[in-house]
Amino acid sequence: MPALRFEVLATDPNSAARRGRLTTPHGVIETPVFMPVGTQATVKTLSPHEVWDLGARIILSNTYHLYLRPGADLIREAGGLHRFMAWPGSILTDSGGFQVFSLAELRKITEEGVQFRSHLDGSSHFLSPETAIQVQNALGADIIMCFDECTPWPVEYEYAKASMERTARWAARCKAAHARPDDQALFGIVQGSTYADLRRESAARTVELDFPGYAVGGLSVGEPKALMHEMLEITVPLLPPDRPRYLMGVGSPEDLIEGVWRGIDMFDCVLPTRIARHGTVFTRRGKLSVRSAAFARDWEPIEPGCDCYACRHFSRAYIRHLFKAEEMLGLRLASLHNLRFLLRLMEEVRQALETGTFAEYRRAFYAEWGQGSDEGNTVPEPADPANR
Repeated sequence: MPALRFEVLATDPNSAARRGRLTTPHGVIETPVFMPVGTQATVKTLSPHEVWDLGARIILSNTYHLYLRPGADLIREAGGLHRFMAWPGSILTDSGGFQVFSLAELRKITEEGVQFRSHLDGSSHFLSPETAIQVQNALGADIIMCFDECTPWPVEYEYAKASMERTARWAARCKAAHARPDDQALFGIVQGSTYADLRRESAARTVELDFPGYAVGGLSVGEPKALMHEMLEITVPLLPPDRPRYLMGVGSPEDLIEGVWRGIDMFDCVLPTRIARHGTVFTRRGKLSVRSAAFARDWEPIEPGCDCYACRHFSRAYIRHLFKAEEMLGLRLASLHNLRFLLRLMEEVRQALETGTFAEYRRAFYAEWGQGSDEGNTVPEPADPANR
């Protein structure tokens, strides 16, 4: 079988949303999908079987971190990332570019690649497009990513342009270096910051290379939500309709809804597990902090009706106690809940797409979202074409 198959099963009459199915050597993934992040070959605080039982069929791991520790050669010796971490489903590895470029003072960019110092011990390393692909070939993920530069926001036009053009040249080098195209699908990445003409050019140059899937990178890095939506509305229609589309680093509930509305199939983000470890959890009415004294004698679950393990067995009062006592179980229960919340949200979105009711589902989501927290609950409008 090919490294990746993708089929569109249904489209939404009111938006660019679609219901799809992605097949990799490690299984079938129903889309739209949220991918939990297992940065260092583990989803923090959770075991692989717990993540699987939540409904996840694909997770993300990080090339930069695994390259530094324990090393790609060790993981290859272990039989690849799936066997190393005992994960039965599919895996996507990012290229490491985002982490390398976020080092700022610790790296130097050239046409050949990036010289950087490890955040662990200060040792010097060089990551090129070829190296990034070689590392990902060794890790053995089902979906791997081209090495790109993720620019910050805001960024000057000339720098964004030069970076986008370098990313396009690097994409060609990544494709040429890819040694396992029969069992690993290499995705191209569209960059260009928040400049419409750069997004269009990047999409054209990336699509020209004919990748089996495409990611939209460089968004959700601090720009206003409306600007992110505008860039998606410009970029997504330029991508082949028969290939999966992946919005990198996005994971808040409203961003998933809006990404799907604009034609995105795949999402990932550390947000649900990161905020969980600080006691913040998702509910239909917005985010809340279970550390709050208001929950000291609250015998309700985090969210009534939720089918996650935490909500089926424990009260807000008990979970608050765990956090106040600095017990690991509190972090685990909050993480289980937040991941299940997003995975269930995507299940509901897929069902709405199948029944042609996604517009109604989106309106109902915003009617509730934000009522119990400081989140806004206004349905975002499409970007004004005159501003493109």
